[in-house]
Amino acid sequence: MSPKSCLGCTKCFLFLLNLFFFFLGILLLAFSFWVLFDRQSFAAVLGSPVLSLRLCSYGFSGVGMATMLLGFLGCLGALKEVKAMLGLYFGLLLLLLAAQITVAIIVYTQRAALAAKVAAYTEELIRSYPAQGPPGDPHESWDAVQQQLGCCGWKGPQDWEQHDGDGDRAIACSCLRAPNSTHGSPGVLPHGRCPTAAPQDTFPTGCKERVQSWLAGNLVTIVGACIGIGLGELSLLMLSMFLLRNLDSRYEKLLRGL
Repeated sequence: MSPKSCLGCTKCFLFLLNLFFFFLGILLLAFSFWVLFDRQSFAAVLGSPVLSLRLCSYGFSGVGMATMLLGFLGCLGALKEVKAMLGLYFGLLLLLLAAQITVAIIVYTQRAALAAKVAAYTEELIRSYPAQGPPGDPHESWDAVQQQLGCCGWKGPQDWEQHDGDGDRAIACSCLRAPNSTHGSPGVLPHGRCPTAAPQDTFPTGCKERVQSWLAGNLVTIVGACIGIGLGELSLLMLSMFLLRNLDSRYEKLLRGL
């Protein structure tokens, strides 16, 4: 294959890949706005607290805008052969890859400290859980975690008993296995405190053990996804650098297209 043909294939491949990412970013942004402006419907369907949905919508918005920006720079830079755009695209992609590697290293090396912080945070949530009245947004999110993972407390149901503010309403309703009259309709997450139930009606396992089991069961999938994303970003870096180093420095094609 001649150098000209190789350069053309690289340009076409880079353009198509970034065009896909550009439209993917648009879809993520549109979905985040849908969740943001229709949170109540999503909360009713998914059984998730409004705070969690709002945080998810913000996360999708950030990822969508970043994906759109990278896709736009890559598409236009490859199509019009603009070195400035390709250089910015390469720099942002390299920065993103470096940030992901840094976060992975920090999470791995500081996993014990992070686990301690999570334990302290959940203990504070349990301690501040209101004995009466509706719980706040952080407490609703913790109720959702307990119901969806089928767990109770961080280490076990004894976490609630240690911070019992009212002897008759000692445990969170989200710790109970089956919905009852205190929960309202079955499609709504249980909130608030309920009278201490029989052991067979309460989730016996703490959320710490559930999270560890989930991570152990999905470790291969998580590592494979991270490696795949990293290799994809590395491939885009190589393609953009190859195209950047072999473009016409006088921008003749750009000038002809304007």
